[in-house]
Amino acid sequence: MMQQFRISVLSGYCILGILFCACSKGSAQKDPVPDPPAATGQPLYQADPTIFLYQGKYYLYGTDGSTPDKGIRAYVSSDKKQWQPSARPGGGFVLTVGESFGTKGFWAPQVWHQHNKFYMAYVANEQIAIAASDSPEGPFVATAPIAFDQKNIDPYVFIDDDGKKYLYHVDITNGNKIYVAAINDDFTAIDKSTRTLCITATAPWEIIQARVTEGPTVLKHKGIYYLVYAANHFESQQYAVGYATASGPMGPWTKAAENPILSMGNTGKPGIGHGDLFTDTDGSMYYVCHTHNAMDKVSPRRTAMVKAKFIASPGGADQLVMDTQSFTFLKTEK
Repeated sequence: MMQQFRISVLSGYCILGILFCACSKGSAQKDPVPDPPAATGQPLYQADPTIFLYQGKYYLYGTDGSTPDKGIRAYVSSDKKQWQPSARPGGGFVLTVGESFGTKGFWAPQVWHQHNKFYMAYVANEQIAIAASDSPEGPFVATAPIAFDQKNIDPYVFIDDDGKKYLYHVDITNGNKIYVAAINDDFTAIDKSTRTLCITATAPWEIIQARVTEGPTVLKHKGIYYLVYAANHFESQQYAVGYATASGPMGPWTKAAENPILSMGNTGKPGIGHGDLFTDTDGSMYYVCHTHNAMDKVSPRRTAMVKAKFIASPGGADQLVMDTQSFTFLKTEK
């Protein structure tokens, strides 16, 4: 009798357990919110990328991974996930060799809107030019480069709150160094007397392979100027991103103690760097950049994006941080 009682009790527990598991499983199936669909398609191969937001659309430009001597290609997206080449004839090239200054090496573009026109700063033949267009999809045309006394690459135009304009650029003489100079209102000439050194490679993380600081992008936050840059040779797996701050657009610049803020060490991706900051339609800030193709292969370099934000820093300027968990490669449908 006692044995029969024990069997009955055990049977009851088993039934309750089965019912509990079934209820739990049914509940678990209803609770999770499905993840948004992931981007599909082929990898996007645009090095030194920039993203320009205009009227709800995102325009991505960069150093083309397959034909950098043909010009600058554009990709368009409405959601930052799925990218398509510009509908412009010729494979989406919005600045083309033969139509604008330069015969080779079209690199590192930046696009902005001013004076009811769209402007593109870019590199060709290791010289900087600024082209204009009536559309973010071109054609962008420049007849001549900005006059310098030396070769320069990696332009970035910053327009301050008072309307003054500055051209950040990289002098490639004896190692890459970041400079700034005032530029005139129509973006055709710099004031050479204002040309000032901003950043050179000095920190241990910056000189692992060659003495290189390049790919500047500049923004202003709470009255403080932030200069984001890449360091090391671009072929190095340790190519990485840091930033410096200043009280004025000409400097002097103080490098952040927490540099590098984006690297292989915190992303697992080799050769990460040389990008641009932009704000999306929801007000979130992102850094678009490139990485090596793979651990054992540099090119064609892949285009990626990571969220960025400012956090309070007691007694000093806010820190610029990258949310490395948000890192994602961009893809194109074609």
